[in-house]
Amino acid sequence: MTDRSSPCSSLRVAGLLRRCAGLVRRCAGIVGLLALLCALGACRSAPDKRLLQYLNEDGFGRRYKGNAEQENYVTLGDGVTWVDAVNAANRGTGKVDIDGTIIVPECGAVSVAGFTRSEIEALLTQKLAPYYQRTEIQVQITTKAKNYYIFGEVGQAGPKPLPGDWTIFDAVMTSGPKDHTANLGRVKLIRADPQDPFVSVLNVADMLRTGDSTFNVLIQENDIVIVPPTLLAQVGYFIGDLVSPFTTVFATVFQSLFAINNFNNFGKFNNNGIF
Repeated sequence: MTDRSSPCSSLRVAGLLRRCAGLVRRCAGIVGLLALLCALGACRSAPDKRLLQYLNEDGFGRRYKGNAEQENYVTLGDGVTWVDAVNAANRGTGKVDIDGTIIVPECGAVSVAGFTRSEIEALLTQKLAPYYQRTEIQVQITTKAKNYYIFGEVGQAGPKPLPGDWTIFDAVMTSGPKDHTANLGRVKLIRADPQDPFVSVLNVADMLRTGDSTFNVLIQENDIVIVPPTLLAQVGYFIGDLVSPFTTVFATVFQSLFAINNFNNFGKFNNNGIF
């Protein structure tokens, strides 16, 4: 007796194998696509070797740094004035150029950027020794390039010269905080550093209310102060951003309609020059 179920079973098995093969191909395609996406993501996240040599490793990122309030130091744009207490003719003034040098008549270009006052005095004494039997160099630094930065809800944002002995209260109040939008209770102080950045939120409004100056910290060179908006101001700015595109479109449409209306009315004057 012939088994009639064998051809049907073979067909079912063959169909099942084809479906399994199709499923395997789809899975392989998905795996390949995921591998490609991972490879592309890895390519994007891999650091550029050229960038690594320029990354900042210390402090704010400037070449010349120090604590000017402990002992003033020279950076680009500062002025250096030197006088010799022994030789009255040995004196001069120079501005620190972009390469960090000043011009001393007897010595030419002398690199002083990053040096403190006492270090410059010692350096100039050494440089001028071949020209004078005895010198007593005294140096004065005219600071022009030491700043801090303030942003946010203030009338005068941007870089500000650091006068020294300057507190967070001084920085905020001299920049003109906006009356209805400045959140003086959440003023942020940022001291940038790649290894140990310092970020603190200070309550300047509490100083005005209670007189407690515990957190009236001193501002340092390159500090960043941010005066944020109040919650109500943030909501207003958000709504303004949403409405702004529509108001721009409506204003353009109304201007166009007004221009068309004026064009259509052009020439509709009577002899007396009126409509």
